[in-house]
Amino acid sequence: MRAVPITVETDILILGSGGAGLFAALHAKKAAPDLDVTVAVKGLLGKCGCTRMVQGGYNVALAPGDSVERHFMDTIEGGKWLNNQELAWTLVTEAQVRIRELETELGCFFDRNPDGSVHQKAFAGQTFDRTVHKGDLTGIEIINRLSEQVWRRDVRRLEDHRALELIPAADGSGLAGVLMLDMRTGDPVLVRARATLLATGGGPTMYKFHTPSGDKTCDGLAMALRAGLPLRDMEMVQFHPTGLLAGAGTRMTGTVLEEGLRGAGGYLLDASRERFMHHYDPRAERATRDVVSRSIMRRIRDGHATPNGGVYIQMSHLGPEDVRRKFKGMVERCADCGFDLAGGLVEVIPTAHYMMGGVEFRPGCGTELPRLYAAGEDTGGVHGANRLGGNGVANSTVFGGLAGTAMAREVRGVGALAEPDPHAVEAGLARAYGPLGRPAGDLGAIREALYATMWDDVGILRDAAGLARAGERLDALAAAVAQAGIPDGDRRYNLTWMDRLNLENLVLVSQSIRAAALARTDSRGAHFREDFPDASDLATSHYTVVRQGGDGLDVAMEPVAFTHVRPGASLLDAAA
Repeated sequence: MRAVPITVETDILILGSGGAGLFAALHAKKAAPDLDVTVAVKGLLGKCGCTRMVQGGYNVALAPGDSVERHFMDTIEGGKWLNNQELAWTLVTEAQVRIRELETELGCFFDRNPDGSVHQKAFAGQTFDRTVHKGDLTGIEIINRLSEQVWRRDVRRLEDHRALELIPAADGSGLAGVLMLDMRTGDPVLVRARATLLATGGGPTMYKFHTPSGDKTCDGLAMALRAGLPLRDMEMVQFHPTGLLAGAGTRMTGTVLEEGLRGAGGYLLDASRERFMHHYDPRAERATRDVVSRSIMRRIRDGHATPNGGVYIQMSHLGPEDVRRKFKGMVERCADCGFDLAGGLVEVIPTAHYMMGGVEFRPGCGTELPRLYAAGEDTGGVHGANRLGGNGVANSTVFGGLAGTAMAREVRGVGALAEPDPHAVEAGLARAYGPLGRPAGDLGAIREALYATMWDDVGILRDAAGLARAGERLDALAAAVAQAGIPDGDRRYNLTWMDRLNLENLVLVSQSIRAAALARTDSRGAHFREDFPDASDLATSHYTVVRQGGDGLDVAMEPVAFTHVRPGASLLDAAA
């Protein structure tokens, strides 16, 4: 039996409490303190989301000799010229504003140089040391300060609430609100809002090795697909080269050992304890994440894997005491798992880390669905084919702040709340509550099959045969999830029910990744086709756009607009 949804009304609804969601809440309240702002989060505010897990830092051009033009060119060249250049320019220019806001208004303390200036460390793929950080615990510093500021303000919190569906207005005028599930009670909640921000984060947890926590299941992207919104660059899944290999029995396997280790001079060694990256790229260990990840996988495939199937990272040549001081968090994490990062060797393997693809959006964070905004890892276009380490948290905070200001401005001109489409509400309830009481399915087996399919056939090294095989397997997994029921007992914090909802979203988003990867018949950044190993002509670059149609997923190719600089040119030349 399905309950009638409880209705909540608000001016601004923010889905997610990572860097994008919390910055949006603060900027909305700053722009219009009298507005009712509600943050809905799948867990607890300040304790979940990917921003909190950021180790490395925040890219911003601050130091003499650096410039927004240089940061922009690094971002575009790292993204293999697939970026939306207006979004990338907004990122690099607004990052300068946001980092000062973090320090002077919100109370973040970042590491300093002896002269008192902000310390900026080296990150791979960049031509200047521009990564601001708090040791290797930058994300915790940012989220703690953001959470404190949100708690001080009159912001309503819906914690332990998961979003189920985007609900359009009955008159077709745009978004009316979001159907949610209160996990504490098992009851549905319909939140009606004048403006809504999609900031749930990505989280490629459909891969065997992954960095995000298990609650990150691409819920926002799945809802966007079901709502008919376009998702761009979905084939671009970033694998961080150095995920910890701690054994099959611990969730620590797959967690990141950050970019700064290689930026500081760390070595990657194969089973014979020889460096190998120079065979693949002249930048060696400081090559971009896509290059390093592919190189590791090739080394493994060629028979040079370490005992647990990865490679080693070595830091001891940099001085164990210096390593312990500079990378305290990671040294302690490895020690907890029985490894000595400062003085020994630690096994690592590429791990699914970030999704460059997501909802198409504009620099002001609006989408094609009126009254729906998007920011952070739910969006596509900022990073192109590859995200530079340190650009992720900058992306979330920059566009989260812009979204909050834009929503406050829009809501001022909106009258009555839009009436939700009752058919959409009923369909959302049927999808979420329909499995209750039906014969149970083997969700564990479905999840393991999803891990294997995505890792083996839609992972770091791809080809047409593997992608076709994955298509058949993902279709079968989607059917298995649809048939899987859940015992209808106590609905409060029903983890089996949540697991089924998570799997449904993960399989749908996995299908979109596979479809885009099959459509792109060249290799760019994080997407590498062994049957099409070369990049196509940069001057005629196209990006993929995936939509859910009546007969499944449709993929189109759209031309990249070079609004600031064309391939072969550089803003640095113009600046000089």
